[in-house]
Amino acid sequence: MKYPLTHTNWNNQEILSMQKVIKSGMFTMGKNVRDFENKFSKYINKKYSVMVNSGSSANLLALSSLFYKKKNALKRGDEVIVTAVSWSTTYSPLQHLGLKLKLIDIELDTFNIDINLLEKAISKRTKLIVIVNLLGIPCDLKRIKSLCDKKNIYLFEDNCESMGAKIGRKKAGSFGKLSSHSFFFSHHMCTMEGGMISTDNYELYCILKSIRAHGWSRDLPKTNPLIKSKKNDFYEQYKFILPGYNVRPGELHGAIGKIQLKKIEKFIKIRRKNLNLFNKLLGKNKKVIIPKTKFYSSSFAFPIIIKNLKKSKKLELFKNLKKAKIDFRLITGGCFTKHEYKKYFNYQIYKNLKNSIFLHENGFFVGNASKNLQHEIKSFVKILNETL
Repeated sequence: MKYPLTHTNWNNQEILSMQKVIKSGMFTMGKNVRDFENKFSKYINKKYSVMVNSGSSANLLALSSLFYKKKNALKRGDEVIVTAVSWSTTYSPLQHLGLKLKLIDIELDTFNIDINLLEKAISKRTKLIVIVNLLGIPCDLKRIKSLCDKKNIYLFEDNCESMGAKIGRKKAGSFGKLSSHSFFFSHHMCTMEGGMISTDNYELYCILKSIRAHGWSRDLPKTNPLIKSKKNDFYEQYKFILPGYNVRPGELHGAIGKIQLKKIEKFIKIRRKNLNLFNKLLGKNKKVIIPKTKFYSSSFAFPIIIKNLKKSKKLELFKNLKKAKIDFRLITGGCFTKHEYKKYFNYQIYKNLKNSIFLHENGFFVGNASKNLQHEIKSFVKILNETL
């Protein structure tokens, strides 16, 4: 038996959609991307969505767009509050944009940001809160949004690992001023590479459309808040209005996205069935911590922390998992302060990061996927119990 971190969820439908694009001869961003953006907006229940080439690019563009708003724009040196446990490209755009990070510890029962600490950490300098819904587990976004609304603070959701998760009937990724989503191979749905930004704000939508492709005005709607008018003249096609990037997706990504989006709820249902077994087998095990949530998890993976884990026992466990061909890895990117790149950031730690460091040193995850993993999960739990 081999238990990899992820499995492909494509079938002949995705292959046929790619063949249609190839036959059309139109490969760069076009109708398929626009159609997928519109369908995704309906799925996430936001007015606008802008597709890019990755979830990391989605984070970069979303955060950059807040610097170009006509009113209440972010500026370099502003304070941003963010969890201490996430992937590197949650943080990297914050450094590129010159923001000052205030790192908040996690809760050990959810592995997400500690909201009580978050609330206390807000200062007059706080202009942005970045919330990460970790590995399919949504934060208490209603409470966090209420905090942001009261204090006029921007809320950005990094939802790259939690597509389809819900708080009540509302999907994670629909609470923030902006949210990001990822369609990488290992994620809930896959477009080869790809990401999406969603928002209800028309000004931000227009900014995103511009900075996605060089900062030009070419892709803007005829009526928009960025330029007075779009004249049909020689210079309009190459009119640069904002400092932009080139992070456009291709038509192949858009075509596959439309197919995958039709299947996403089925994928999540299978993932949750696997999750139920994982929780059943380990939920009462006092030697481990597995995350719990009162909300609807879309279960990206199965994270686990081993209590009282000695180095020798950790090495033995990893050796046994490798021997059984069970793949495992660090929980997301682990704790921010455990990585060398921290020296390039302007950051401070609020209180301490004891839980984040504990997760980094004693945690790992094994994979979940949109296929039945009952046998694989039982094999993993058997090795875990025998080793511990």
